[in-house]
Amino acid sequence: MSAQLSASHTPLAIGHYIHGEQRGSDASIPAYNPASGAISGAVALATAADVDLAVKAAAAAFPAWAQTPPLKRARVMFRFKELIERDLDQLAATITREHGKVLSDAKGELVRGLEVVEYACGITELLKGEYTEQIANGIDAWTMRQPLGVCAGITPFNFPAMVPMWMFPMAIACGNTFVLKPSERDPSVSLLLAALLKEAGLPDGVFNVVQGDKTAVDALLDHPAVRAISFVGSTPIAQYIYARGTANGKRVQALGGAKNHMIVMPDADLDKAADALIGAGYGAAGERCMAISVAVAVGDATADALVAKLAPMVRALRIGNGMDDKVEMGPVITAQHRDKITAYIEDGVHAGAELVVDGRGHRVAGCEQGFFLGGTLFDHVAPDMRIYKEEIFGPVLCVVRVPDFAAALKLIDEHEYGNGTAIFTRDGHVAREFAHRVQVGMIGINVPIPVPMAFHSFGGWKNSLMGDHHAHGPEGVRFYTRQKAVTQRWLESAGSHGAEFAMPTH
Repeated sequence: MSAQLSASHTPLAIGHYIHGEQRGSDASIPAYNPASGAISGAVALATAADVDLAVKAAAAAFPAWAQTPPLKRARVMFRFKELIERDLDQLAATITREHGKVLSDAKGELVRGLEVVEYACGITELLKGEYTEQIANGIDAWTMRQPLGVCAGITPFNFPAMVPMWMFPMAIACGNTFVLKPSERDPSVSLLLAALLKEAGLPDGVFNVVQGDKTAVDALLDHPAVRAISFVGSTPIAQYIYARGTANGKRVQALGGAKNHMIVMPDADLDKAADALIGAGYGAAGERCMAISVAVAVGDATADALVAKLAPMVRALRIGNGMDDKVEMGPVITAQHRDKITAYIEDGVHAGAELVVDGRGHRVAGCEQGFFLGGTLFDHVAPDMRIYKEEIFGPVLCVVRVPDFAAALKLIDEHEYGNGTAIFTRDGHVAREFAHRVQVGMIGINVPIPVPMAFHSFGGWKNSLMGDHHAHGPEGVRFYTRQKAVTQRWLESAGSHGAEFAMPTH
């Protein structure tokens, strides 16, 4: 993956998008089709000069775009929404070819991103400030929210369309310009979205894309014209981006890793709980920040019954090329990531967890070079094991047994991550106590993947979030704007009281 290639020796050159035009770079790295293992293209590696060019294009476009009435900005978002709907199948197929997730999941990702675009279409309402008439004699006061300038987004491989669309529609609708650095593992959909934005009427320079690796990331973090950085990815990288970005005076929103637990209470409908765990644990091959990777079974009887239901379901997963509509789970993103997940499974065995279903060495007929793993299920996982403590980001589900609800809650609260969690129960009091007390940012009650809708905001607690703002929704508007407060009086109507030396009061 790290070997540099000449773009002329690969099937497809995947370059940058700067000021409305695609551009290349001298150096590139290969992109792969995870289902076949074959090289599918060459991804340009941006230099600091390439990033500077993109930021300068965004900075030049900012004054005119910031002065564009919000209604006109909203109309661009409306047209963008229509174009995504028109090209949904093409966009989804591109995601599946480069990421590996099944086609239905790729379409679902686009729909969830599209919901943020729809929310951004209401920017005229979202930017309205507050007004108080006659706050004192002859004095009125109001607030307004104004754009920051050039904003940047650094996004992960697991949602190459949805996560960028959590960022740039809100930023652009608020009047900012934007530079996107997508994952180098599945970058093509970013260029398709750029083309659709241009077709929707977005002026050149308002949205730009730079491909690449850490060099591009550092150039964005260090560039003095970049005012805000949004990031989604692993916690170590989120911590790095937050520290370096804030040290350079930027507003930073860095969403990190997760280890999401789902409590299964003794009164839960175990058939529905098992169905939920299969979809939430093995969908997208477990490569989701909101995937359930730990099932917390309350009581041994619950655990025994749950594992008995899960094991045959995991073995029966239909695994293969995501372009096949009969497939339920595709490959993982790279051979290296497959090997990393395999090492975690081996570590779990050595630590003493019970390996109920072993996904190592899975092969798919006709895709023998693809990056496939089977679903893996562990039982009797202990909290001191690496497979419990660390984010595996693969199709591995761990069952932890606890004696009661209090122990389940304590287990979740003591974990370093606090992204998402869920509980399956028929008891309304238990559900309410869970939602009220658990130290996690996003909660599901009989909902395994509680990703908020676009008009709410997305984000975790603890080491799952660095920064003060969650993504999209009302928090997104606040992140991509800053407030002005205006206090006004007209001296002709207020009268004159001479010089005043006390602290102003009303």
